[in-house]
Amino acid sequence: MQKPALNILMGLVACGAAGSALAQDAREPHKRFPLAPPPAWVSPETPQGSGAFPAVMEADPGLATHVVYRPAELASLGKEKLPVVAFANGGCVNVGNRFRYFLTEIASHGFLAIATGTMAPKEAESALSSGDNRNPPAPGSPAARNEAPVAGSKGAAPTTPRQMLDAVDWAIAENSRKGGQYEGRIDTAKIAVMGQSCGGLQAIDTARDPRVTTFGVWNSGAFPKDGFAYGIAAARADKGDLAKLRIPALYVSGEPADVAFVNAQDDFNRLQGPAFWAWREQTGHAGTYREPNGGAFAQVAVKWLQWQLKGDRLAAREFVGDDCGLCARPEWHVKSKGAGGGPLR
Repeated sequence: MQKPALNILMGLVACGAAGSALAQDAREPHKRFPLAPPPAWVSPETPQGSGAFPAVMEADPGLATHVVYRPAELASLGKEKLPVVAFANGGCVNVGNRFRYFLTEIASHGFLAIATGTMAPKEAESALSSGDNRNPPAPGSPAARNEAPVAGSKGAAPTTPRQMLDAVDWAIAENSRKGGQYEGRIDTAKIAVMGQSCGGLQAIDTARDPRVTTFGVWNSGAFPKDGFAYGIAAARADKGDLAKLRIPALYVSGEPADVAFVNAQDDFNRLQGPAFWAWREQTGHAGTYREPNGGAFAQVAVKWLQWQLKGDRLAAREFVGDDCGLCARPEWHVKSKGAGGGPLR
């Protein structure tokens, strides 16, 4: 693996590269790889996650269209505030517990994670495919309006990027709501938007919001055909839209067999702001989200968020320098570009 030596103060460092030949890999696009079995199911109010603040999953009556992941004992935070992570699901499904293990792990490290969609049966949390675990489409979505699906897609989008911003609006309001459990506990200046696959397109769309600090795109990337992202995700996420984004971007995907690999690689090349792209060998489009504590992908998410939203320089070492944490792991291939030090702005 090549490791170009760039100065840490120049920002994120290219500590590995996925060559263009790999992007043309001809293996089957839906190849599946072995995953660790999901953990035994526990009730939503059972604290989970490996962080210092074991987290719960709940449907907050003030945001009935979403599922909220938060530290179980908010008092244990002391003076520490919760940055916000708004998340959109793979398949753009309206299922807020679809990525439970991944989002619970994030929340357990002192974040407020909010997923698009309401609760679905517990099977949605561990099933590899989202096809059999879909709630009714969200009001106002293309599917709810019975819009015709775009050619080449499986159907009109059942959610919208607006739902991610609804989560952000709610969190900001909750921080100032007198007597609420989140009063004064949310860092409203530190906000991330993230999404997987179809949800990654919605994250690209919402990353334009001036309140957003960083965005993450998981097993996803913009399509070369203009308008196709709207057809499947109700999102403005064409290749040309990437040039408008200047906030730090994190792209994570499986190996070249991941159907989204080429799109992610091309997005990274087009982005003009600071960006970090990582792909993992022996990992497909399903990632590691349904492994215990969200698996290896959740570890990367936590470190990125600790750096970008909390200014954690120790977490930054996972991404910065010739000897960065991901650089030293043979199963990971990484590449980056950008300027600045600390949380990239």
